[in-house]
Formats: sequence, C-alpha cells, structure tokens
Amino acid sequence: MNLTNIITIIYFLGLIFAAFFFDLWGAETNIKKGLIALAWTAIFLISLIYVDKNKEH
Repeated sequence: MNLTNIITIIYFLGLIFAAFFFDLWGAETNIKKGLIALAWTAIFLISLIYVDKNKEH
C-alpha cells in the first residue's frame, strides 16, 4: 500500500472520529471546532507534501 494512501485513510478516519465524538459538523459551531478542522487539514497537507518530496529522491 502506498504511503500517500495510508496518510489519506488516516486523515478521513480522523475526520470521522471528530464528526462523531467531537460533533465537528454539528449545528452549534464555534471557533475551536473550526481551528481543529483547519489544523487537521494542515497536518494532512504538510504530510502529503513531505511524502511527495521524499518520493522524488
């Protein structure tokens, strides 16, 4: 299995976990939930760039 696929699966599992246990996509939103989602997406994008950069060498 490709490392990019593993990172993507972990990202989606994290989103599902946050949706069910932290009510990330609930009707009552606040800045904390938005920042959590933004940080998780930033970590995902940074890890994809890191994997792609190391794959070229």
